[in-house]
Amino acid sequence: MAVRDRTRARPRALLCALLAPLALVAGMLAAPAPAGAASAGLTPVTGFGSNPGNLGMYAYVPDGLPAGAPLVLALHGCTQSAGDYHGHSGWAELADAYGFAVVYPQTTGANNANSCFNWFQSADTARGQGEALSVKQMADHAAALYGTDPDGVYVTGLSAGGAMTAELLAAYPDVFAGGSVAAGVPAGCARSLVDAYMCMYVQSGKTPQQWGDLARAASGGWGGPWPRVAVWHGTADTTVVPANAAESRDQWTDVWGTGQTPAETATLPGGTTRASYEDASGRSVVETYTVPGMGHGLPVDPGTVPGQCGTAGTYYPDTICAGYYTAQFWGLL
Repeated sequence: MAVRDRTRARPRALLCALLAPLALVAGMLAAPAPAGAASAGLTPVTGFGSNPGNLGMYAYVPDGLPAGAPLVLALHGCTQSAGDYHGHSGWAELADAYGFAVVYPQTTGANNANSCFNWFQSADTARGQGEALSVKQMADHAAALYGTDPDGVYVTGLSAGGAMTAELLAAYPDVFAGGSVAAGVPAGCARSLVDAYMCMYVQSGKTPQQWGDLARAASGGWGGPWPRVAVWHGTADTTVVPANAAESRDQWTDVWGTGQTPAETATLPGGTTRASYEDASGRSVVETYTVPGMGHGLPVDPGTVPGQCGTAGTYYPDTICAGYYTAQFWGLL
């Protein structure tokens, strides 16, 4: 999850110190998806709003999609693109199989030198501002186009896209019914470039209530219900350390008031451990998915049988189809 801030001047010594680890471990240097596969069926959409964050909007809509079908917004990682995420993540296959639309927001080097979403800048994450508002406008525009039920809009992302997903869930809990954060960080973790590196590499020591307070403060006074949140992370991630998964769990379980002890755990393909945290009615509202031995990335499981999806590649390890289990958790299957 590379983070290079083009809008704020920094002393040369500090930049050198930050760029050294960036070059070694923090860059999401993903190879592009195969030609043709990445963009098949992907349509650019313009005129979706004022777009203060200067983002691109791309949509994948299965043929014959019925009115009222759900909508998933899927955010790529650094140096990636909408086409790359479309071609690898498996969301298009799941949309075809289970009947929902997918919108891929895309940022560029004009916004961030590494084409990262600016998850660490308050001007791009706060409610009513910047990139976060652009994504919200995409959600509103697509929902109107496709007749989506207002309670059927979801957001997911990888790495910097995962971190931005957390920010969107905190800033717009009235828009998103659920979210999924893959290899990301909790909402409100960073508000500067220096903060971003601390979030990625160092456990903060914040309590669940402190994390929950950051999400509540970002929401504009939202009283609930909150989005249901899935958290995906590999145990061998050295780019965004696994402590971030525990802190994301702490944040959203505190928001929901469930406590941090899971009501149920299960073993999934690839040795993945799913832990479920339930509300007072017994519904799972927060789930964590811990993938043993996996580094930084979004797990996929290429194949054609139910439960499989995606195309393996750089930062898309062949382990388990995260999209399938996320969609199942959200109730899309």
